[in-house]
Amino acid sequence: MQQINVKDLRKVLQGDLLCGSEQWSVKQAIYYNRHDLTQSHTLMFVSRGDTINWQEIDRKGPALVISDKSSAELKNALANTTVIQVKSIGQAYWTFIDYYRNLFQIPVVALTGTCGKTTTKEMIKHIASREWNVQASVSSKNEPRQSLPYLTGIDKSTEAAIFELGLGNTGNIKHQCMIYQPTIGIITNIGVHHLDGCGNLEGYIKAKAEILEGISEGGTLIINADDENTKKIPLHTFKGKIITVGVHEQADYKATTIQFKKNGMKFVLQVSGAKYNVFVPGYGEHQVYNALSAIAAAKEMGLSFNTAIAGLRTFKPMARHLEFSTGMGESTIVDDTWTNNPTSVEAALKVLDTIGKGKKVILILGDIKRLGRFEEKYHREIGSLVAKRDIHTLITIGNRAEHIAKQAIKEGSKAEIHIFKDVAGVLDLLKSQLDSETIVLIKGPMSSRSMIEFANQLKEK
Repeated sequence: MQQINVKDLRKVLQGDLLCGSEQWSVKQAIYYNRHDLTQSHTLMFVSRGDTINWQEIDRKGPALVISDKSSAELKNALANTTVIQVKSIGQAYWTFIDYYRNLFQIPVVALTGTCGKTTTKEMIKHIASREWNVQASVSSKNEPRQSLPYLTGIDKSTEAAIFELGLGNTGNIKHQCMIYQPTIGIITNIGVHHLDGCGNLEGYIKAKAEILEGISEGGTLIINADDENTKKIPLHTFKGKIITVGVHEQADYKATTIQFKKNGMKFVLQVSGAKYNVFVPGYGEHQVYNALSAIAAAKEMGLSFNTAIAGLRTFKPMARHLEFSTGMGESTIVDDTWTNNPTSVEAALKVLDTIGKGKKVILILGDIKRLGRFEEKYHREIGSLVAKRDIHTLITIGNRAEHIAKQAIKEGSKAEIHIFKDVAGVLDLLKSQLDSETIVLIKGPMSSRSMIEFANQLKEK
């Protein structure tokens, strides 16, 4: 965090100094009881309803408490704590956010989408970090409560920032954009997810569209020209610059001549009348879309095409994102247990269509969560996708995933189909089938420790 003098903060927040010294600087900012108090020189926003542990705060002093509690409560502070009283803690919090964000005139990228946002974020970070000091969200830890620590991770040495936006409910993206105030926004795609928090697909699309209003004035929005649900967003309301990426439709950044190569995808990028040869590690057409968005974002941030393309070549695909390894019986194990939703399942199946040719394909699918009242509908749609393919063995794990198996059976799948409530017994079924001519795709929710551990067992030779 950029150090800020307490006296200057009091003036910005228009607060009253109740006790303590203001002749020092804060080095960290938290919302009390939402974030851990771990170090000295911490600014903390304390809500009226919070119970304050003054001894803990004082031990981490010097500390700064900003609150709209009564004077009587706030004067209980100990010697090592400074207290500033404000009229409204909510107003003070947002005033601080706006003040801190506007200390830095740097490119800030914010990404949302059903699939690919973490990978695309990591690609952009990898590219930009070759030239700049970059602040970025960690892995897929994108909950709104992480936004304040991520924002204050920017300091005077930061030259660019890249943040993933989490969506569990309507309003989440709007909230995070108010904090990050991105100059560049990306929607990777919009499939089906978090319907329990957004009501239905229309509500989910509307929640993703909150990014349009969240991008700073004069900013840039990067979207997938091929994605049908993205086309349902009222893009005409966006006042900034729109850049499209695509494979099938006309797009500003278009990939042609797409090929599966060893360990990744090769394609020709057509942009602004020029052509570039691009290689991106990781399999699948979806990885090409991720690369296109990353290149477009890097260019908008001020980096060259050559820098972006060179950076992609050395990108290391994320663990458990269609991660290939040699496992039991010299079989090929594809671990895709990072996340699970209908869009990512379809993307994985498309990879199998190419990689699995001439192989005995075993498909292990777990429950898809957060589909609300549409659980059965979307699990059955996946069953239909499976039924159309040349799958040797389909194994479903979990009560929800059982609908996948039942639909595949209903539609005449030629696969040998097994239904399990949990992973117990699956390994015994598979052991005799695993050999060098077998490819196993295992896909389940990241919340399922048992499926992640089972995938690790399969990867053990």
